[in-house]
Amino acid sequence: MLYSLLDLAPVPEGSAIPQALKNSTELAQKAESLGYHRYWLAEHHNMPGIASAATAVLIGHIASQTSTMRIGAGGIMLPNHAPYMVAEAFGTLASLYGDRIDLGLGRAPGTDMQTARALRRGMGAAASGDSFPQDVIDLIGFMAPEDPQAPVRAFPGQGTNVPVWILGSSLYGAQLAAHLGLPYAFASHFAPQALEEALEVYRHAFQPSAFLDKPHAMMAINVFAADSDAEGIRLRSTMQQAFARLRLGRPGKLPAPVDDINAHLEPHVLAGVNEALRITAVGSPESVRSQLSEIIGRYQPDEVILTGQIHDHQARMQSFEIAAEILKEI
Repeated sequence: MLYSLLDLAPVPEGSAIPQALKNSTELAQKAESLGYHRYWLAEHHNMPGIASAATAVLIGHIASQTSTMRIGAGGIMLPNHAPYMVAEAFGTLASLYGDRIDLGLGRAPGTDMQTARALRRGMGAAASGDSFPQDVIDLIGFMAPEDPQAPVRAFPGQGTNVPVWILGSSLYGAQLAAHLGLPYAFASHFAPQALEEALEVYRHAFQPSAFLDKPHAMMAINVFAADSDAEGIRLRSTMQQAFARLRLGRPGKLPAPVDDINAHLEPHVLAGVNEALRITAVGSPESVRSQLSEIIGRYQPDEVILTGQIHDHQARMQSFEIAAEILKEI
């Protein structure tokens, strides 16, 4: 089973964006040496703690600093962009770095509505996501083999055949990915409610295509691995705090970990956060091995993509190293 890594280029409290981008570059190089198959970056906007907003630009930088690992978007929020321009951007990346580039597409804005208005071409059907299926089809067409008769062609783009993934956290994305015969990635690291049903729908409804002859489903898992259970639990408190602040409308830089999360979040807030982040493996290597085995055994993904918002860069590197060693064994 393939294992990959999702990075939001986190900006910890006490640090700044330039250092966050250096950290992501170092993490990508480490991930490549540890056998991670893909390194994906995600598009978010108006969030002080996330430095991957210009996702295609950062993908290009990470690709230039690695050599074998696939680098891609997990994902590009397609309603924010004209499909033609996405084709040009990822066609350029593929022209520079060959068959190492992935393009995951999401239907959500990746931000608040006020920022969405600042981002988008307009606030009509495309902005609402209603045109998402057609936008996906158009985008794939712009990167397909050259058609001299096509009135609009993307250069770069045409003929690059960048692999397209559908991302989602509901049945909508599962149905679309199945209908188009595309690989599917589920955002179970923060929205696991429909995970089991979405995977079932995707696998049952999948239609073989020129891209895939059978379904390929990837699920996201948070990992907070450390030398001990206590330290892993402490590392996780950073993401719990960050997620709570986001839900309460107060996004900021990535907070430092705390010893007792119960002293920092109201019980009802913490309960909601823990439910949203329940697809998580946390603790010592033994604990993480057990939890990852249980998650993978239950959902049977074709691939997993690990993530984890950890304040300290070295602790984050160690967490993904421990996880890679475990996944090699599973």
